[in-house]
Amino acid sequence: MTSSIQDLFTHNRAWAAQMERERPGFFTGLTKQQSPKYMWIGCSDSRVPANQITGLEPGEVFVHRNVANIVVHSDLNALSAIQFAVELLKVEHVMVVGHYGCSGVQAALDAARIGLADNWIRHIQDVRDRHRGLLEQLAPEKRANALCELNVVEQVVNVCVSTVMVDAWAKGQKVSVHGWAFGVNDGLLQDLRMTVTSTDAIEPLYRTAVERVLAARK
Repeated sequence: MTSSIQDLFTHNRAWAAQMERERPGFFTGLTKQQSPKYMWIGCSDSRVPANQITGLEPGEVFVHRNVANIVVHSDLNALSAIQFAVELLKVEHVMVVGHYGCSGVQAALDAARIGLADNWIRHIQDVRDRHRGLLEQLAPEKRANALCELNVVEQVVNVCVSTVMVDAWAKGQKVSVHGWAFGVNDGLLQDLRMTVTSTDAIEPLYRTAVERVLAARK
């Protein structure tokens, strides 16, 4: 354990030295106030790193991650991060990004017991139960990916109806909320076409996005 942790410091020193050689002044630039255009709300899964996936540099994307990219109205951590990004940093895009092969989604689908995390995953089970009729129309092997996408769509709605977004749009702030899914198997992002730019747009986009999940797998 000691040697593996020390390796991280060794890799860090090597990376910092390489960056300074290749891009002199890189770290000086990072000390300035961050002004990202993007916020990424994603899963804590170690295979889904926001910067690498999008090709963005440090300082270009504000990130909040938790198990299965969930946004609920009682989670002051997530809501505070969204408020900081929208009101202080003035991001222009908030991306809610799920990923295929998500263990949290699979656990919710299977009603598997994990432990304390069951209470968190219950939020995805609520999504599963809400769309049970849709999921039951699909072959069993297609349901996990469908639930992954449905979970993203639902979390986009949760972001959009938060007081942060309602207030921002009411003031005329130009900020969009997007729903995406990442393929661990191929490294590609998929646009779920759930992009919301105003409170009035939520409901029709939601209905269409849910229908599209079913149509894509029938």
